[in-house]
Formats: sequence, structure tokens, C-alpha cells
Amino acid sequence: MMNVAAVDLHFIDMPADEAVADATPLVVIHGLLGSADNWRSHLKVWQRSRRVIALDLRNHGRSPHAEGMRYATMVDDVLALMDKLSIERAHVLGHSMGGKVAISLARLAPERVASLIVADIAPVAYEHGHDDVFAALDNVRQGQPKNRREADNLLGEHVDSRPTRLFLATNLMRNEDNVMALRVGLDHIKQGYSDIIGVPDGEQPYEGPALVLRGGDSHYVADDMLPTLRDVLPRARVVTLKNAGHWLHADQPEAFQQAVMAFIDTQ
Repeated sequence: MMNVAAVDLHFIDMPADEAVADATPLVVIHGLLGSADNWRSHLKVWQRSRRVIALDLRNHGRSPHAEGMRYATMVDDVLALMDKLSIERAHVLGHSMGGKVAISLARLAPERVASLIVADIAPVAYEHGHDDVFAALDNVRQGQPKNRREADNLLGEHVDSRPTRLFLATNLMRNEDNVMALRVGLDHIKQGYSDIIGVPDGEQPYEGPALVLRGGDSHYVADDMLPTLRDVLPRARVVTLKNAGHWLHADQPEAFQQAVMAFIDTQ
């Protein structure tokens, strides 16, 4: 198996209010094609009670582009960041792909995880489901749009959903040639996609406290996946947020924020 060096992840570090500065920090891990920036409104809420760190995984956001999207590899990146920030233990929250990173972290380094919060993902392998998204981003890369309107038209040739296109557009930036370019390592992500849709890394169950939040309108944590989920997270409490899809933190932000804090505050 190829050894892949850890990369120096970009992160947002928001200190807690002074009154609660000694509380265990919360580390937040985004999903596929997301970034720490997507979580800023949530971070401001959680910051009231503890230090909060949101990171950009490799090939995402402002982090370096690098080969290797295995979950154990991404865990090494996260642990290197925790070491850099002198965080011995943290509550770890991950959404979607980031949830699988969080599960892998909890299984591979349970001593570093005070509790685990998994948002709308199960520890199972999923079918291929991002061909249209990758095609849309490739279309932007080839089309070299001059502005976001042109970029949206290029994305729209493959993705009908405007909310999805707006989300994908968070991965665009104006480059030195004055065109809207991708800031994600798309080729590395596509090359590692089979690992991304696969199962989390780690052999042992995580015996610590865990909360699994799922969207009531999402199929990512279906009832038939719950036995496997409980094999991996035997202490998991599963909570369903009504009127929420896969991006449950965007669909029901206040309910999501409150569920996370209520869980962490009891640990």
C-alpha cells in the first residue's frame, strides 16, 4: 500500500468565550466539495461555549492538492493539524464524506476523540453518484468563464438544481488570468472517488459516545443501514431532523446547531 505524506491543512480557528476557554474543543469536518467556509454561521454559535476549529480537507478549500483520498490518509492530515494546534482531545463533527473521516478518526485514534457527531452518513459503501457534478466542474474548467453567471451556465449544462450549482460555485475563484477557476483538486478527488464512496477505515468499533444526525428527507442513513452503523458505533444515538435533506445543517440550521450542542454539553 502506498504511503502518502500528511499535508498541512488550512483551517479556521475560533476561540471560545473566555468564560469557557477550558472546554473541550470541537473539530468540524466538511463533506465532498465543501469547505470550512460553509460552516461559518454554525461556528459562531458553537464558539459561545468552546473553541471551534473547522478545516479544509486535502484537495478542498484552501488546503493543498495532493494524491490520496483514503480515509486513513485524511485522518493523518487531521491528526497532524490537531498536533499543530496542541489539541489532545476534541469532539469531532463530520458531514457526509467528512463524517466518514470522523468515524475513521474515532476508530483509528479513539484516545483523541471525546465524542463523535456524524451528520447524514453511514459507515457503508455507496453507489457512484457524482458523475454529473464532476462533469459540471470539468465543463467550467474547460470553459474558462469570465464571471459567475457564465460559470453557472456551464454548470447548468450538467446540473439542473440551482441550489446544487450554488454549492458547487463555492469551489470557484478568480485566477491570475482573470477567469473563474476551480480551487479543488478535482483530478485527485476523481482518482480517489472509489475510496471516498467506500467504507471508513479502522477495524474496531468506536466505543465512545456518538450522535448520528440524519435528514428526514435523505436516503443516506436508511433504516436498513442502522445495524451496520451500530456495529461500528455501538453507543450511537440516532436523531432524525424533519424537513431536512442531505445538507441538513443548511436545511435546518438552528435544529442542527442545538442538537450538536445539547449532545456535546452532556459529555
